[in-house]
This record gives sequence, C-alpha cells and structure tokens, in this order.
Amino acid sequence: MKISRNDTRTDSPTPQALHGQYLKAETVEDFRRNLAVINARIAAACHRVDRSADQIRLLPVSKTIDEAHIRLSYAAGCRFLGENKVQEAYQKWEAMQDLGDLRWSVIGHLQTNKAKRVARFADEFQALDSLRVAEALDRHLQHEGRSLDVLVQVNTSGEASKYGLPPAEVAGFLQELPAFSALRVRGLMTLALLSADSGRVRQCFIRLRQLRDQLRQQAPAAIGLDQLSMGMSGDFEIAIEEGATVVRVGQAIYGARATPDSLYWPTPAGAR
Repeated sequence: MKISRNDTRTDSPTPQALHGQYLKAETVEDFRRNLAVINARIAAACHRVDRSADQIRLLPVSKTIDEAHIRLSYAAGCRFLGENKVQEAYQKWEAMQDLGDLRWSVIGHLQTNKAKRVARFADEFQALDSLRVAEALDRHLQHEGRSLDVLVQVNTSGEASKYGLPPAEVAGFLQELPAFSALRVRGLMTLALLSADSGRVRQCFIRLRQLRDQLRQQAPAAIGLDQLSMGMSGDFEIAIEEGATVVRVGQAIYGARATPDSLYWPTPAGAR
C-alpha cells in the first residue's frame, strides 16, 4: 500500500496533552456518540492521505474499565476489546462469557507464567517480543487445540522503559517464528513516545512502517506483515496518516482513567 503524503497532515494533541479531558461514558448513547466521533476522525485522517477507512480496525481498550461499563460499550457495538493485564482480562472474560461474540486482545507485556491463560481465552496478542513467550504460548495453545493471532512489538522510540524488540533485531526474530505453528503472525505493534511534540511521535510510526516495508522482502512465507498496530486516543490520527491498520483507543471511548498511560504501562525490571 502506498500512502500519499501532503501538507494537510494533522498535528493532533498527544496522549499526555489530552489525559483528563475525556468525559466518562455512562450510557449506551454516550458510547455510541464517542464511537461515532472517533470513526469520523478516522475517516478524516484516511481522507488526508488517500486511504479508505475500511483499512482501519478500531480496537477499544477497556483496561481498568469495570464490567458494567464494558457491557454498555458492548451494547453500543464494541465486540473486540484490548486489555493490558492478563489477570484483569481473564476475569472479565470469565464474567462476560454470556456475550458470546465478545473477543479479547492482550496488548500488554506478557510473562511466560501467564501464557497459559492467554492461550485459553485470547483471540489476539499484540506484544510478542521474545522466543520464550512464543514457545510458552505455542505449547499451551497446542494443548488447548487453539491458534492465536500475534503481532510483534517493536520499540521504535528507543526508550529503556518500553518493552519491544529493537528494530535491528526484528528480522532475525521473525525467522524463528514459523517453528511455532499455533502462532499466526499478522504484523507489528509499537508504542510511540509519550511526548507533546507530535513530530517526535510521528517518527515512531514512520519507523514502524518503514521497518515493515523492509521486512516484507525477507520474512518467511508463513509470516504476515499486513497489520500495523500503532496509535492511541491522543495520536491515532497521526498513526493512521503513517500507515496504521489498527488503532488502540481507550480514553476517547470510555473516558479518562485515574492514571495516564505513562503510569499504567509496565516497565522492564530496573528501568524505573
């Protein structure tokens, strides 16, 4: 896919700038309104770079959101939700199994001792960044008789506080993944720099798109690289302009959380 660039690209506020400005959705109509606004913004961002909004998957992120509000968002049309913490996601999955078409994407860092639960309930895992996790997921998925869509997480900001593979290590990592037959590799994921400087945020998305384009020339045949998951509530329009196919939006749908993403996203041991 070729993205057309022009001078009308947005300089959207970043997550730091917008935290706390989202009103909490309390009714089905609140959720429908928020979703309509987001979908209109997705369409506008696509129009600016000659893309179709059909190319974008909106992934509502329900981390920290209670069951009652998730059920309201379900009634408004949300059918595929993203969660960071495995324990939290698993409890929600257990509590809402009556919603038979509700699917779950784990988008946060995964420890191998939590892989068994992910293999049981998740439909997607967006933060694969180690062979140990790949092996654990594959083993448990084989036991469950299931397969799992996965995205490889890339650290495009270069921050020590973020998980994900350095861009230079992704090619070699992809070469190893066909050995895990229960994992269906669909693409790449990144977290942009948490910054009020939209230009620096944009560079993170550009790096992921350019890396994907390079990797397509050398990735094993079984590896899919069509999906680019990048962009959150405050920067998803920039991400779309730079090639995102999945945007992970939480606060703009559910309302502001008690803590910003910079405090909620886990950091590697020793990074704090």
